[in-house]
Amino acid sequence: MKSSTIIFADDVSVELERIIAETGVGKVFLLTEENTEALCVPTLSKRIRALPRMVIGCGERHKSIATAEQVWMFLSKAGADRKSLLINIGGGMLTDLGGFAASTFKRGMGFVNVPTTLLAQVDASVGGKTGVNFNGLKNEIGIFNDPVFIIITAGFLRTLDRRNFMSGYAEMLKHGLIKSRDHWEELSHFDMDNPDFAKLQNIVAHSVAVKNWFVENDPTEKNIRKSLNFGHTVGHAFESFAFERQPIPHGYAVAYGMMAELYLSVQCAGFPADDADNITEWLIQHYGKFNIQPSDYEPLYELMLHDKKNDNNRINFTLLASIGKAVINKNCPKELIFEAFNRLSDSMS
Repeated sequence: MKSSTIIFADDVSVELERIIAETGVGKVFLLTEENTEALCVPTLSKRIRALPRMVIGCGERHKSIATAEQVWMFLSKAGADRKSLLINIGGGMLTDLGGFAASTFKRGMGFVNVPTTLLAQVDASVGGKTGVNFNGLKNEIGIFNDPVFIIITAGFLRTLDRRNFMSGYAEMLKHGLIKSRDHWEELSHFDMDNPDFAKLQNIVAHSVAVKNWFVENDPTEKNIRKSLNFGHTVGHAFESFAFERQPIPHGYAVAYGMMAELYLSVQCAGFPADDADNITEWLIQHYGKFNIQPSDYEPLYELMLHDKKNDNNRINFTLLASIGKAVINKNCPKELIFEAFNRLSDSMS
């Protein structure tokens, strides 16, 4: 699987027009969602805005087979073929869905990701994971397939509210914790209330480089790429559990998942307890509280049993031995997982 060319750009339109002119693609189409249509698409050039365009609704409920069918229908009616190009411009939901639709239409057409949220820039659009949610589970149906290009600009991040900004920031924090103490320190000292967007673009580039290192060394997640799942085994359970009650952004779920998995890291991987306490305190300060009760533990555990990283009905965690050193394929007993839930609940009180 060929990796993507990642472009850090000041002007997205210039890069898109160059790609269209130089790569000799056939018909070109644009897929976006309502918020991006309102906030980001108007900043693009007339030529890009004139492309045949489909706009879908916002939110995880649209990351579905039904929406993928609508994209396939749009492409089919517009005369797309395997030489066509789909430009996905939007957040992580949009790039996941658009990548999946392009990868499966006529057994695969090329696509470009233009992520407009911090979460999409540092996580969802990079790494070749595409997919949709199914049967109440995140990303249950999908395929590994890299976009031809990924175009990243900090300019679009000016459109984000704080909640969406912090959601993406959680994935960057994870990258520091699993690979680089220097990146963790850089992130934990950045002024998130008054961001310097020029500086932020450089930090985003550092974060993308961390993820890309894992992706290039393990494209289909057989080994070390699993390090990127730190915080996600518990986090995905929290996200699915909250979805029918009071939905939380993906990055917030990952932040809460990292808190629980830091406790497991202390118990199962020798992570320093003082570091775990300090990081947890910092995360609570910036991400607030996620309240769970003992009656929630069994449903959360059942959701974790459906995690795609599991094998032989064993929950596989990525934990930390130290800041910058992840340990994959760790199994923790159910009782210890419940202890982590208790510890998280206590820290939130």
